[in-house]
Amino acid sequence: MPRTYDVIVIGAGPAGENAADYAKQRGLTVAIVESELVGGECSYWGCMPSKALLRPTEALAQVRRVPAAAAAVTGEIDVDAVLRSRDAFTSSWEDDGQAQWLDSVDVDLLRGHGRLAGEQLVEVTAADGTVTRYEATRGVVIAVGSRAAVPPISGLAEASTWDNRDVTAVRELPERLLVLGGGVIGVEMAQAVRRLGAAEVTIIEALDRLLANEEPFVSDELVAALEADGIAIELGARAEKVIRDGTDGPVTVTLADGRELVGDELLVAVGRRAPTDDLGLDTVGVAPGRGGFIEVDDHLRVPERRWLYVVGDANGRALLTHQGKYQARLVGDALAGVEVDPAWADHDAVPRVVFTDPQVAAVGLTERGARDAGRDVLAVSFDVGHTAGGALHGKGTGGTAQLVIDRGSRTIVGATFVGPGVGELLHAATIAIVSEVTVDRLWHAVPAFPTISEVWLRLLEQVRAQEL
Repeated sequence: MPRTYDVIVIGAGPAGENAADYAKQRGLTVAIVESELVGGECSYWGCMPSKALLRPTEALAQVRRVPAAAAAVTGEIDVDAVLRSRDAFTSSWEDDGQAQWLDSVDVDLLRGHGRLAGEQLVEVTAADGTVTRYEATRGVVIAVGSRAAVPPISGLAEASTWDNRDVTAVRELPERLLVLGGGVIGVEMAQAVRRLGAAEVTIIEALDRLLANEEPFVSDELVAALEADGIAIELGARAEKVIRDGTDGPVTVTLADGRELVGDELLVAVGRRAPTDDLGLDTVGVAPGRGGFIEVDDHLRVPERRWLYVVGDANGRALLTHQGKYQARLVGDALAGVEVDPAWADHDAVPRVVFTDPQVAAVGLTERGARDAGRDVLAVSFDVGHTAGGALHGKGTGGTAQLVIDRGSRTIVGATFVGPGVGELLHAATIAIVSEVTVDRLWHAVPAFPTISEVWLRLLEQVRAQEL
């Protein structure tokens, strides 16, 4: 392989692959460096396997909500089949297909650990210890993703706990699972493991609500749903000590109030960190910030390093696969000299979906976030179960839909939906926010009947009633 490329990408997850592909489409020579599996965290230990574990039980719950169909459900979930399906979605943790795709788009794959070795220089250390130096004439893109963070709790580091990789690759379900953290990974995997057959699942969250960055009603409705599944929720519960009995015995979590919770496994899901400690950043005078994340400007460049870009989780802006891919598309074009708009959507229009049952889907600002930003806003809400489409989904279908509207511009700046399948409602809200469509214009966007999307009409009716 050549020793000089226009662009070198460190990290072959979704963001890195997109940066490489878009740069290549613009006529640049591109190499991508990967020390693990081409496809990254999302493909093998994140988005895909987690949703493969969640979807079968979600489908079963949807059928059970429809009275006429519920009687047809006479058996239990086939756990072995679920795990085989999960294996299929991860290609059994083999990356041949992904590597072949890189070859098909003429991007060179450099297997090994990549690190900076000076301005526009990258060293790749192969599995056999061989070190090869490459030059990037246009720029280097860091796309190394993120890993599970480990909080400084006494005994935790020595207790042989699970992280997202362990739980999404599970072969044998524990009877009792403790989950430390009530964020996205925590709530999704708590429900997946419980519905797949664990006898006891407990979520331990130090804050007073789940998914604390979302609207307060999200936590209330999700807590009710998870408790209905038999999951215990400990809010405002701070873990102070963790002890495991032997190497594979029960694990005990001691809370600040003195209570002890015991499980067979402990999933630690309290946040993420960027694996940037061995990227050679010191060779170019760059120091990562808290959590290992690297600061970038709105063009995704490291300040004062016009040749160095960071996309995806590693820049800490929005730890979501689709946002990383969006950033990568911008960077791939920018490296080829194409004029691109700054990545403002990373601030004001970030879509996010939590694939619990009910789903939680949100984009843009929360009501509190909008007010904190100095906006004069109106928030309106409606129950998705009170639409004709929601009623047809069966008993127990419901959840809050809310729009946050800027009074001055008369545009939507935030939207949140809770309910079955509401992730599919989200893109309409994202388009409305990005396009800055006024609520007056949206009044003429007619939702089809009878669908859950009719909730848009009900929300706009409330806006009209309040004479925004």
